[in-house]
Amino acid sequence: MLKIGKFFLMLAFSLQVAAGQELYVSPSGDDGNSGTREQPLATLTGARDRIRELRSRGAITDTLFVRILPGTYTLMEPFVLTVEDAGSATSPVIYTSAEADKRPLFCGGIETAQFEVVNPGLWRVFVPETRLGFRFEQLFINGERRFRAQTPNRGKFLNIRKVDTDTLSRGKIDADQYGKVADFALQRICLQPDDYHILQDIAPDELEGVVLGFNHLWTHTRKVPDFLGLKDSCWYISGRGLAWNFGIKKNARYIVENYRKAMDAPGEWYLDKSGWLWYIPMPGETPEQTRCLMPVTEQLITIAGKPDSPVEHIRFENIRFEVTGYRTPPHGYTDPQAAVSIPATVMLDFAQEIEFLNCNIAHTGNYAIWFREQCRRSRVEHCHLHDLGAGGIKIGTSYIPPEERLTKEITVHNNIIQHGGYIFPPGVGVIIFNGSDNAITHNDIGDFRYSGVSVGWVWGYTYSPTKRNTIAYNHIHHLGWGELCDMGGVYLLGASEGTTVNNNVIHDIYSYDYGGWGLYTDEGAYDILLENNLVYNCKSSGFHQHYGKMNTIRNNIFAFNLNHQIQFTRAEEHLSYSFTNNIIYFDRGSLISFSSEEAFRKANIMYDRNCYWDRRGEKLVFYGHSYDEWKKMGRDLHSIVADPLFEDPENYDFRFRKRAVARKIGFVPFDYSRAGVIGSEDWKAKATVSPELDEQFRSLYKR
Repeated sequence: MLKIGKFFLMLAFSLQVAAGQELYVSPSGDDGNSGTREQPLATLTGARDRIRELRSRGAITDTLFVRILPGTYTLMEPFVLTVEDAGSATSPVIYTSAEADKRPLFCGGIETAQFEVVNPGLWRVFVPETRLGFRFEQLFINGERRFRAQTPNRGKFLNIRKVDTDTLSRGKIDADQYGKVADFALQRICLQPDDYHILQDIAPDELEGVVLGFNHLWTHTRKVPDFLGLKDSCWYISGRGLAWNFGIKKNARYIVENYRKAMDAPGEWYLDKSGWLWYIPMPGETPEQTRCLMPVTEQLITIAGKPDSPVEHIRFENIRFEVTGYRTPPHGYTDPQAAVSIPATVMLDFAQEIEFLNCNIAHTGNYAIWFREQCRRSRVEHCHLHDLGAGGIKIGTSYIPPEERLTKEITVHNNIIQHGGYIFPPGVGVIIFNGSDNAITHNDIGDFRYSGVSVGWVWGYTYSPTKRNTIAYNHIHHLGWGELCDMGGVYLLGASEGTTVNNNVIHDIYSYDYGGWGLYTDEGAYDILLENNLVYNCKSSGFHQHYGKMNTIRNNIFAFNLNHQIQFTRAEEHLSYSFTNNIIYFDRGSLISFSSEEAFRKANIMYDRNCYWDRRGEKLVFYGHSYDEWKKMGRDLHSIVADPLFEDPENYDFRFRKRAVARKIGFVPFDYSRAGVIGSEDWKAKATVSPELDEQFRSLYKR
């Protein structure tokens, strides 16, 4: 009788789903329930399995809504969707909040017990899970990231006195690493005399948990030291080496993370081997009002289809995904560029027609979303991605796949992607590796330590499948923070025929040394149009081309860039780029910089119909040459030197009081206020950086 009753219950339920096409999930539900609002399921996995069952019996004939009731759902492992979970064009699956104004939270962290007060400036709590080997490297308190104890404190770095390298296995040419790489090497990293005390401060039983984080040029390396040399005052590290041209070298900057005596600032924490979590509270925090979360998983969603059977027609809407972690592996992590191999909180392979609408992804140890292998026609829209361990969104693979396996037609539209690079400084706001026909539009991308948008993953003039990508109407700002080099607001790499970069507002990019650029066409960048962009307050220059060909830079405004307004590196026989109908407005630094006098003489570049204005009243100088000498080289024959008559340039209002000057060079005014997110005033306000962050960033200029 029990089996017969269960049969009729499931039959009745299947008829109900066929009519209503809804399943409900609740924190108080049970995966043995029917899935109605009155008898909800408990987990996404339970809903997924129920959908599989219904689809196998043909009980789903329309859009199926998985309506998730408000509350917090803890994920100890990722929610996985495979081929059998695919929807169809007529019967997609939509995972969405049951109540539009109350978005459910899927959390990859578990909560500690309440802290106890050791003294007013130090708390502790025991983490019993450590007895089972559980460890974590990120911590989130009351919805904010807290950082592991480090020396020196955040924003400051140590400098390497000397590096000795013993290459034990030579390795081979590795395209991903830009050159010859040691398969295995031992390095001795020597400290500055003022830093010797750090070695004494680390207890012997703490060494295996110490992590050295190196920033060198545009890259980052995390290493667990093999040995602490008290006699010679050096760290000893080993593993796969970096390429010759950007490895760890003398004067590279680094931090030492995760030992007890490094705890000396509010918000820092340390987990000792016995399982005690120590924490220096922030002003105003009390144990009773402190909720402390430890990440237990790296991913929250994994979508994994097959090359001939993609997962498709699935949408996530009005959902929050928060708290994922990253643990440094025993061999450490070596990053050639852009945290290329670091995974994301949401991973997709062989997927198409996948959408994330009005979702949050926050408090991660890695990237937010990665459309990796053979992803097509998918979209991230009106999502808020913030507090990220690396960057925001990755598109494509770092290797060149066959054409039929290429990731393409991904739309990233109207998102706020801010505050990242906290574990991996080279994380990029949005990066397209090898991928075509993607659109990155109307996003606000800011507060990262490296580039805002990066397109391409081929160096030089070899074949690249990265074509026809659109980077338009984005607001890209507050990048670099003086931590890395060689970055761009929009960074372009390799042949990219048909790619356009237009109507973006790019400002406040500050590198550690060289390479804080607004628009940056790097090695082999080819056949790209950069048009109608406003670029200002970049440390190195507003536009820089390393080397490339047939690029077009026209109808842009470059203003108030610090060291130079324009830079050029490598002269080649072909036309490198044309630079026309642009306005260059400045009051500091030089107008244009070349890598050498030879590059200045031999550069095949076309300049014409531009407007130049140096507010200092000085005569224009083109790399040490007068305007007349510049013209004799056939450059800027129809350009003018004139005040373009901006409305209020001191306050970054680059509208025109009068258009007479602009008309003389054929400049077509564009409405740069359209860049950035669109929609409600609340949504736009959420994208605005705080005055405190802006002031902190601008203080870099005063150093």
